[in-house]
Amino acid sequence: MKDSLGCIEWIKGMMNVIHEMFFQKYDARHLHNPMQLPSLHNLTFIVTGSTSGIGLQTARQLAESGAHVVMAVRNTKAAHELIQKWQTESPSEGLPLNIEVMEIDLLSLDSVARFADLYNARSEPLYALINNAGICSIGVPQKFSKDGHEVHMQVNHLAPALLAVLLLPSLIRGSPSRIVNVNSVVHSLGFVDPEDMSFVKGNKKFTSFVGYSSSKLAQVMFSGILQKRLPAECGISVVCVSPGIVKTNVVRDLPKIVQAAHAWTPYIYLSPQEGSRSSLFAATDPQVPEYCESLKADERSACAFFSQDCRPSNPAKEAWNTETSRRVWEKTFELVGLPVDAVNNLVRGKEVKCSFGDQYR
Repeated sequence: MKDSLGCIEWIKGMMNVIHEMFFQKYDARHLHNPMQLPSLHNLTFIVTGSTSGIGLQTARQLAESGAHVVMAVRNTKAAHELIQKWQTESPSEGLPLNIEVMEIDLLSLDSVARFADLYNARSEPLYALINNAGICSIGVPQKFSKDGHEVHMQVNHLAPALLAVLLLPSLIRGSPSRIVNVNSVVHSLGFVDPEDMSFVKGNKKFTSFVGYSSSKLAQVMFSGILQKRLPAECGISVVCVSPGIVKTNVVRDLPKIVQAAHAWTPYIYLSPQEGSRSSLFAATDPQVPEYCESLKADERSACAFFSQDCRPSNPAKEAWNTETSRRVWEKTFELVGLPVDAVNNLVRGKEVKCSFGDQYR
């Protein structure tokens, strides 16, 4: 019976993926491209993975709307070259864009912790953390980071989770503020075993697609618990978004029926600029905090999730599994070297011991 239910949910998840692929442009026909943003002067946004694709478009549009943007990237040289290019092309009436570059490598939890330490040391407000960076190593054997975690799980979930938790002091200073996790509709095809998040015990056969979809599901589960653990007075909203099916390498590992759509790429797939709209919406729209707060009243609810059309959507049924989500929450803290009560202590202004970066923060 349990296997049958799992098969049914997988089929539903696949239908969600196929629907988004074939109807995402129609569903998002009401949106402007590029996204129309309000004035964002005096607001700081951190955008990870902002040298290409969706992250590049997100960072640039935020900066052109007046925001102070921190490009959190591994390739700092590429980021500086982009800034120079944007400065010459910017329509902001000759005013320089307020962008800076900080180095971070999500394949190193030590790098993530050091980044958070450096930013928190400024004692400045942070309006939004946009966890955009992600990885999908298509068709390659299972790989592990130097921290010992499967690379999809580390880059797509563990590292962003660590970054979000450690930046809570700055996010509280920037309240009302937001944590925006760029997720995927493909999370609905994922499976998470909290005791084997890196797929090393052989309970489930690993493929790159399994690694990718499962890391995205873990992020949704963690985000839902994080939103509930943050007191309302903190003023921090936690949101997951699907950018849509953007033309990336991810599609090559999807089932054949989905790959067949590749021939119609210009008509079906979204461009990176179109794919950035849900992130920008979640990070700037004034109605998002109210929606997130409404979900906290129901203990059974999953995290706030917005589709590529910038409308609220229900995440996968497995994300509503409160017991599994709780176990993912606890295991995540163990794997990133934080005590499970780290959020509560940081909210109360206490120092937290971490296994990475400096010993205390």
